[in-house]
Formats: sequence, C-alpha cells, structure tokens
Amino acid sequence: MLTTVALVKGPELLKYSFPAPHPMNSRRIESFYEKVETLPKEMLEALKIVAPKMATREEVALFHDADYIEFVNKKSMEGRGYLDSGDTPSFPGIFEAACYVVGSTLELCRIILSGSVKRGFNPMGGLHHARRSSASGFCVFNDPGVAITYLLEVAGLGAVAYVDIDAHHGDGVCYEFYEDKRVVFADIHQDGRTLYPGTGFRHERGRGEGEGLKLNIPLPPGSGDEEFKAAMLEVKDFLMAHDFDFILFQCGADGIMGDPITDLNYTPASHKLAAEILCDVANKKCGGRILAMGGGGYNPENVADAWTNVVKVFVEKP
Repeated sequence: MLTTVALVKGPELLKYSFPAPHPMNSRRIESFYEKVETLPKEMLEALKIVAPKMATREEVALFHDADYIEFVNKKSMEGRGYLDSGDTPSFPGIFEAACYVVGSTLELCRIILSGSVKRGFNPMGGLHHARRSSASGFCVFNDPGVAITYLLEVAGLGAVAYVDIDAHHGDGVCYEFYEDKRVVFADIHQDGRTLYPGTGFRHERGRGEGEGLKLNIPLPPGSGDEEFKAAMLEVKDFLMAHDFDFILFQCGADGIMGDPITDLNYTPASHKLAAEILCDVANKKCGGRILAMGGGGYNPENVADAWTNVVKVFVEKP
C-alpha cells in the first residue's frame, strides 16, 4: 500500500529563477520534475499534484517585517540591482515569485493539517537564509520561517521540528527561533569555517528557553555518506528525545559530490536515508506529518536524483 504524497507542481514555481549565470535557476526544478515522471506508474498515481499558490502579504508578514516586504515589492517593480550585498539579484516579478514559494509551502501545511495526506514536498521551498528584515544567500522570503510561525501561531501546534541537510547552515531559521522552546532545530551542514554563511557551530545550542533545543552538526569538507549517516543518526536520537507535532524537512541537494559551490561528497543515497529516518520519526512522534522543501543544490542532475529519492521514500514508506 503506497502513501499519498502532495507535490507542488506548476510553472509558477519556475518563476523563482535568477538570470544566468546565477546558479539558482529554474533548470534545477525542471530537472527534478522530469526525473519524477520516470517513476513507476503506481508511484506517480500516489502523487497528489498541488498547484502553486501565492502567499498574501499578511502571510509573508507572519515572519517578515512589513518594511522589508515593501522593499522587495519596490525592487521587484524596478527589476534591477540586488536585494542584499550581492548574492540575491532583483528581477522583474521577483516579489510574486517569492510569494509563490511561501504560499506553496503554506498550502502544503494546510493540506497536511487537514489529514488528507501526511506528507508533502515543495521543491522550490526551503529558502532558509532570509532573515526577518533582509534577503540573504539567494533567499528572498524565508518560507520555512513563515511555515513555522503559521504552524505555531495560526494552526496552534505546540511545537515544530525543523531538520535541514542543505550544505549551507540554515541561519535564517536557527537564529530567528534561537530562544523559542517550541522549535526543535537540527542542521547538518558543511563547516561554517569553510562555507557560507559561516555559522552553525557545535556550541550553538539555543539560548534562554530554547537552550538545548538546537543541534548544529558541521561536517568538514570532503565528508561523504558515512559521515552523513553518523550525523543523521545523531539527529534521530535528538528528535526522539523531544516532543513536536510536525516535521519540516529542508532537503537541499548541494551536499552531493559535484555541486559547483560546495565541498561535500554525499551521494543521493544520503537523501534516501534522511527521508527514511524522518518518516519513521514522524510516524512515532507526530502522526506522520512531514513537509519537505527542496532548498539548495546547483547541479541539476544531483538535484533530480536526491529529491526523487525523497519522493520515492515518502510514497513507499507506510
């Protein structure tokens, strides 16, 4: 018996694409969609296709400051320059494109909370570097941050787990919820001394009420599947020691060997392992509710292989 999985798919997600030669471009998502179409017929039939949905300003403002939202809107209309110090260019329509990412992640939250499915995937989601008042690292609006706030403040959940395996540390989630005891945070990434954003060290475990609820596991350059497995098992033990009602999973594929901007050497098997472990944890801790978001990954073939592995596990696992 296969599990129904909600997958966001539609041309609106492809709008979040910076002009060439920027590595964050729509080819990544197209490659993934093409790979998914090669899955066996019965697996394809288990996918519930969800149209992308644009977030309202009020929804984006669950996490982001109103002045920053208006700044992005104005830069989008101007269609030039940068939204940050030089990583995140503006282009005509970037405001709407970023709102589609946020809205699609929120739509999956609502679908999963409704009980019609327990797993979902937004391939363009996981923009984990944006802060409440600024863009950063290719990320305009932080859809995981909006989703966490929505789940806690609007849906009324008691606690949320956020797990991030992108090669880059999820600083925009980590520090914005650093003192929040309702956010159980675990992040496996390349050591910040060797990769942007230069954060996410072992000693960073939260502050105040959030102390002990944040787990950062930096890996040295060159780390592969064995190092990832050890880290993921540590994440599993950490999650099992805490209570939460929903898992958000940022499954960036830029840790796979051959990514043009990172130095890790995973294979797509690491994404399969992570998905298997998190599905098991979700089944035991939060009624199976897990929402995956694509995140980074700048080798389109790697992205397609890694994220298709996540989809396969989501469908195959009870």
